[in-house]
Amino acid sequence: MAIKKNELYSSLWASCDELRGGMDASQYKDYVLTMLFMKYVSDKYKGDPYGMIVVPKGTSFDDMVALKGDKEIGDKTNKIISALAEENDLKGVIDVADFNDEDKLGKGKEMIDRLSKLIGIFEGLDLSSNRADGDDLLGDAYEYLMRHFATESGKSKGQFYTPSEVSRILSKVIGITGETSQDATVYDPTCGSGSLLLKASDEAPRGLSIFGQEMDNATSALARMNMILHNNATAKIWKGNTISDPQWKDDNGQLKTFDFAVANPPFSNKNWTSGINPQEDEFERFTWGVPPEKNGDYTFLLHIIKSLKSTGKGAVILPHGVLFRGNAEARIRENLIKQGYIKGIIGLPANLFYGTGIPACIIVIDKDHAHARKGIFMVDASKGFIKDGNKNRLRSQDIYKIVEVFTKQLEQPRYSRMVPLSEIAANDYNLNIPRYIDSSEPEDLHDLSAHLQGGIPKRDIDTLERYWNVFPSIRASLFKAAREGYSAALVKASEVKSTILNHEEFKTFAAASLQHYHAWAHAAALTEISVGDLPKALISEISESLLQSYSNAPLLSKYDIYQILMDYWSDVMQDDVYVLVQDGWTAGKVLRELVVKKGEKLKETPDLVIGKDKYKAELIPPALIVARFFAEEKAQVDKLQSALDSACQELETYLEENSGEDGLLNDALNDKDKVTKATVTARLKLATDSDEKAALKQAKKLFDAEADAKKALKDAQDALDLAVFKQYPKLSIDEIKSLIVNDKWLAMLESNIVAEIERVTQQLANRVKELEERYSEPLPAITQSVENLSDKVAGHLKAMGLEWTL
Repeated sequence: MAIKKNELYSSLWASCDELRGGMDASQYKDYVLTMLFMKYVSDKYKGDPYGMIVVPKGTSFDDMVALKGDKEIGDKTNKIISALAEENDLKGVIDVADFNDEDKLGKGKEMIDRLSKLIGIFEGLDLSSNRADGDDLLGDAYEYLMRHFATESGKSKGQFYTPSEVSRILSKVIGITGETSQDATVYDPTCGSGSLLLKASDEAPRGLSIFGQEMDNATSALARMNMILHNNATAKIWKGNTISDPQWKDDNGQLKTFDFAVANPPFSNKNWTSGINPQEDEFERFTWGVPPEKNGDYTFLLHIIKSLKSTGKGAVILPHGVLFRGNAEARIRENLIKQGYIKGIIGLPANLFYGTGIPACIIVIDKDHAHARKGIFMVDASKGFIKDGNKNRLRSQDIYKIVEVFTKQLEQPRYSRMVPLSEIAANDYNLNIPRYIDSSEPEDLHDLSAHLQGGIPKRDIDTLERYWNVFPSIRASLFKAAREGYSAALVKASEVKSTILNHEEFKTFAAASLQHYHAWAHAAALTEISVGDLPKALISEISESLLQSYSNAPLLSKYDIYQILMDYWSDVMQDDVYVLVQDGWTAGKVLRELVVKKGEKLKETPDLVIGKDKYKAELIPPALIVARFFAEEKAQVDKLQSALDSACQELETYLEENSGEDGLLNDALNDKDKVTKATVTARLKLATDSDEKAALKQAKKLFDAEADAKKALKDAQDALDLAVFKQYPKLSIDEIKSLIVNDKWLAMLESNIVAEIERVTQQLANRVKELEERYSEPLPAITQSVENLSDKVAGHLKAMGLEWTL
């Protein structure tokens, strides 16, 4: 059975738990990633003489498994890894972590137990068959770990990882297409762990030739490892300082030039001049100006521009300050704008990156069309994100919107526009995005006349025009004309939402909105998923078609609808699809027995319990089997549950009424002041008062009724569970497809889209209610009410012989 993505991720994170405490994340990442690498290459290439990695005898993960419990497990693990590194020219890449370090892993038995458990976690993963072509399960798992390591490492160690969401944007805006040749090159001068390079390469149908340089030794090792895990073993990653000692040069000793470049250089580098005299730079990178000595942001941008071919394209992440800072940076910025190198600027939200909380931007370079450039396309995407712990994160819809708007040069109010170079020149070549795009929401102004004389301003109602275009009759049912320029409410504020939801126009709108979904669901043909299909290609295709289905739907945002699908894909659907493309639809029959080793706790919640055996359904939850095949039995279980609830309630009420201080059941209380069946039975043998005996007998009767109801429910539930258990192997392929696609996937997606339709109308209802409540009482009415209440107070005080004066 294929490993699901989320199950793999949880196993990998469990391996981190074995190391957490002895060292911080920036250190234990080396151990976990090395173990992942060893397991992967052993499973995939052991015994394969033509594999990209040679696994000689004695250097496989199996040899590490044999060390569990060994007194010399640390030293012998180091030797296994070292031998594999030596064989494959990976010295300094996979042998960075010291598995015999007592300071980090503990001494004696502590080290033995920790490493044995760590190896055991990876031992249970079969990574040989869990990577379909084009879908890098291990590569994705690597990125999952990198994100968590960066999060845990904090500010000082987060620089080795660019969030994958940002990487995707860079890779999609630099101009790589389906026609891009495999021979085309992509370069990152500060490549970190290599995620930007890999994302860019993935955009080409057959990948790209990868070149990178990274100054930090440990991080460059991560990049090499990452390339192999992503099946890019030929990628060229060099260690060294790109600015003072660039490694990629042509035959003439000048900088090698590339077709594409992506980079997330360190922000505001304070010592970029170390080892270099910018005035005498042999590579002529500072033709357009020398960046300030204490701020190296433009250093990397200039290096990248010099490293691009005359037709080259690139994208660089830099702090917002590069757009508007003065002096030397202003001169560089002006020169680059005049040269036409800058194609566009994308402003990102703050707090996206692990090394800093400041907002950043993406500067997109295009040397190919530099001389013809008449403007710079700007996007203010600073408000599109979701909170994720203490960081912000771009959602799928944010990424899609940025890429679509930028690549198609779509101008949208308060979001994007093409800014003419003449306008930029008039602003002294300042590129600060707010100068050109006002992304602020219009201010909600109060109407003084409405507050004084009553009525709802017509202009406020008119601002909801996009709703009234769809719901003209709803507007008429909510408002009527009052004095000139003002309207009166026809519905109480508390009834606005129900009025909208129950209106025929809304029902028509909701039904029409769902038709887009039903048409998409039919065209998606999800029941045709086959073994060998590519999950990433599938979600790309069906998400794009869903976007198109809702591209012209009134009121609804196609990006919000897209997000519904992408969230469900991430949470549930992708795991299901990964199983289906590897094991086929018969996987729907599988119930995996959960086996717990002695002394351990059950790590997963079982879906079915049959006697003492516990099972997990791989694809089809038992509730779907019940709904499809055992509706009558489920109805009977529900009926028995209701009967039990009633019996429990009746017993609880009776005990509460009769077990007080003077209650007839007071003598049946135990030492915890509770009446139980045992205490009632015991008291019955001693009681002599007829009223007490009657109360005790009634209590016993109710206890017995509750017990009988519990037993009846358990018997019925056990019978239903057994019937469901026996139904799984009987399922036909058509039944499995219908259960997974219709009852599970499409039903949940439809439910979420219905909720989105209602959410849109909720926004209308909230605004209408707000306006009604704001102007419900004009100032004269409020003043009169205050006077009336004051008179009442004065009257009451006078009656008491007091006088109230102001």
